[in-house]
Amino acid sequence: MTALSSSSAHPLTRRAFLQDGSLFLAAASGAATAIGTPWAASRLLAETPQPAPQLQIGLVTDLHYADRPPAGTRFYRETPSKLAEAGDAFRVAQPNFLVELGDFIDAADTVAEETEYLRKIHREFASISDARHHVLGNHCVFTLTKQEFLDVVEQPRSYYAFDAGNFHFVVLDSCFRSDGQPYGRKNFEWTDPNIPADELEWLAADLQSTSKKTIVFAHQRLDVSNHYGVKNAPAVRQILERSGNVLAVFQGHSHRNDYNHIAGIHYVTLVAMVEGTGAANNAFSLLNVFADGTLRLDGFKKQQDYSWAT
Repeated sequence: MTALSSSSAHPLTRRAFLQDGSLFLAAASGAATAIGTPWAASRLLAETPQPAPQLQIGLVTDLHYADRPPAGTRFYRETPSKLAEAGDAFRVAQPNFLVELGDFIDAADTVAEETEYLRKIHREFASISDARHHVLGNHCVFTLTKQEFLDVVEQPRSYYAFDAGNFHFVVLDSCFRSDGQPYGRKNFEWTDPNIPADELEWLAADLQSTSKKTIVFAHQRLDVSNHYGVKNAPAVRQILERSGNVLAVFQGHSHRNDYNHIAGIHYVTLVAMVEGTGAANNAFSLLNVFADGTLRLDGFKKQQDYSWAT
């Protein structure tokens, strides 16, 4: 819950956090005052007073659910309990919608087994809110096809756009090989994510068709050129920048807090829920979108906070 100190990401001057069941309001000086408030409501408090956001969005990423033992720092079987904790917070906040930013499940040896992973974690995610969106991650379609994944999560398309309030939102799909073939059935290398030409054309036309401030959701990163980055990320960023309306991109994939500010657009990489054991290593967030385009990300547990004014 610590804000990144940079010229583009400003820590809030007064933050709410939970310790031993009590709410603490921490001022910029570091002093903290305890207030006897239930934790689920307490985490939703922040700098006082402040205008209400026009929209709230619940964000999770890289759940990697699988019914198998831990591997390294990934604790696959703990994802349901971590998601349940996020669900408790989201039910109190009642965000307008939820977004999971990819790698919802981890790989299985068979289609039947991986489908069961997906059905289980989808039931739990769907129980939190009827309004939800899924970004395809490379692990989502390691054994499954895209259509098989989408059928279970009841989502018609892998990339699309929608409006909420006075804002526009874009869900991208970077799970394509360099030759344009979609990921599926173990036919790809995870270091070869791309957005194909027809999706780029769709994205450019979509952004040209709206004058609303826009937020983009992705899995593979659009702000780096290493193995976590989309291979043609510069072409994608050019389209985003040309629109003049894109405020931020929220993404996952590299499992850690990270942030870049490129040509006026905030690129925020969120922490993976699967990383680390126990509730202390959970990570999820609430994105507050204000009428003037100000954004505030309230991070829980391992997820950092961010705040950007227009």
